[in-house]
Amino acid sequence: MRKLLYILILVMVVLFGYRYVFNDKDKTTLQENSALIQEQIRNVSKLVVTEGHFSQVFTYKNSKAIFANLVNVEKKALVVVNADVTVSYDLSQIEYEVDEASKTLKILSIPKEEINISPDFEYYDITADYLNPFKAEDYNKIKDKVRAQLMKKIEASNLKSNAQNRLISELSKFYILTSSLGWTLQYEGNSIKSSDDLQNIKL
Repeated sequence: MRKLLYILILVMVVLFGYRYVFNDKDKTTLQENSALIQEQIRNVSKLVVTEGHFSQVFTYKNSKAIFANLVNVEKKALVVVNADVTVSYDLSQIEYEVDEASKTLKILSIPKEEINISPDFEYYDITADYLNPFKAEDYNKIKDKVRAQLMKKIEASNLKSNAQNRLISELSKFYILTSSLGWTLQYEGNSIKSSDDLQNIKL
């Protein structure tokens, strides 16, 4: 009877020891994977995803009525603008949550793209009347109007769509990493089960 009791105690000790060792190992692996995922996200910094160049020829005119609206004095200029444009995503601002219990990386939000325009202005054929001279505010108006027109060109171009495609390519690295570790990647509550799912997310 004692032998049986000793055997039962020994079996229980072995079982508890086995469970303790392997549960602790699983917990350590889980924490290591979680740390690896977070480190990978932190390592991603500002990513310039696409660049473009635009040219714009702009005619600026401004007239001013003087002497009780009897005389109009006009000023004008021909402006040639060459602008370099970059579209970037600051991926260090990604909001995410690592859920160790469900082994899920939840991407909560992705920052909006940043559009940076670096224009170079060249002024030609500047004519102005003594009573209506060119002032600093005229140059500011020209810059504002040119920027507005360039933004329309950018919206009509494929710069932003190219930028989004490259962003998706970057996000696919997170999918590959989580998938290789047996984790799930989610974006705005939807599970990403394949690379094709990434192509269909709304940014």
